[in-house]
Amino acid sequence: MDCKYFGECGACRVYEHGYEAQLNEKVALNKKRFASYFSKDFSVYKSLDEHYRARSEFKIWHKGNDISYAMNHIDKKGVVLIDECPQVNVFIDKLMPKLLAAIKEYDIGLKLFGADFLSSSSGEIVVSLLYHRALDEAWQEKAKEIAQKLGIYIIGRSRKQKIVIGQDYITETLHVNRDVYKFQYIENSFTQPNPRVNEQMIAWACDKFSDMQGDLLELYCGAGNFTIPFAKKFNKVLATEISKSSIQAAKANMQLNDVHNIEFVRMSVEEFVDALEGVREFRRMKDIDIKSYSIDSIFVDPPRSGMGEYSCRFASRYRHIVYISCNPETLVEDLKILSQTHVITDMALFDQFPYTNHVEMGVKLIRKEMK
Repeated sequence: MDCKYFGECGACRVYEHGYEAQLNEKVALNKKRFASYFSKDFSVYKSLDEHYRARSEFKIWHKGNDISYAMNHIDKKGVVLIDECPQVNVFIDKLMPKLLAAIKEYDIGLKLFGADFLSSSSGEIVVSLLYHRALDEAWQEKAKEIAQKLGIYIIGRSRKQKIVIGQDYITETLHVNRDVYKFQYIENSFTQPNPRVNEQMIAWACDKFSDMQGDLLELYCGAGNFTIPFAKKFNKVLATEISKSSIQAAKANMQLNDVHNIEFVRMSVEEFVDALEGVREFRRMKDIDIKSYSIDSIFVDPPRSGMGEYSCRFASRYRHIVYISCNPETLVEDLKILSQTHVITDMALFDQFPYTNHVEMGVKLIRKEMK
């Protein structure tokens, strides 16, 4: 990727000598980080070199009567005004100047401070325009004209206000090995930003469960990104997630893919353990026959804070653990606990966030007596 803002824009921080150099740096760093747990080579999954992000957020910067896109400066010294971003996919890239021109033409830039883009791989786009003012009917009529003109959906957001022009989601298609999955991604909710690397993560995780039988337990299931592909690998899947909106999206995505062997339940790990052990009864579990499950395998994809001791101790009950981590630093802390009962049989590095210090890691663990 060649970007004229390298060295100024804070979105990219590791860019000297090109894509391969930054990837090699990440691999070397994490081999050292996990050396005491895994001495073999990682599987390394690359990203596209450019136009890899399907979700991106930009500031809108006002200078006199003009407005521009902006990003934080790499040294946190104010902002960098930009007119392009080679990180974003080709559809967002083409839309950005057209949208900015339309905002100026229709005069809806007053107190506009942000523009968030969410795109599918086929070019369906939702743009959220963020304001420090209430949005009226005049704004709504102009936004409708812009949406129709540009062939996009627009969300207007201000304090306690959300105006939807068209719809607030896009439908993404993922290709995992020979299978095709569709997911509704809702505006302002978590989605994987790099769809091609996401496909590789799902394929890797499914492969780690290729020889498993019985049922699967998944913690932190989100909107079903991994859950739905896993349904083809197991008899049944029981998936938990604390976010109500994510559970609703997961159930919608299950129907979208005509999958029927998943039960989603909105619970924290602590609540689920209490329900499992009969410590507490939950109405959310009343229709789930937990005793009908035969679970030897667990999948976890926790937030950046990691699992923590309580969740790790719970996961250690199961013979097979597959762990996707978006934060290697907290993964190391969790492995200190998990390695007491399990050994790592495989690790993978997914370059989800090129030109930054961030990576996703995959870990397959098996209980020591089962090695």
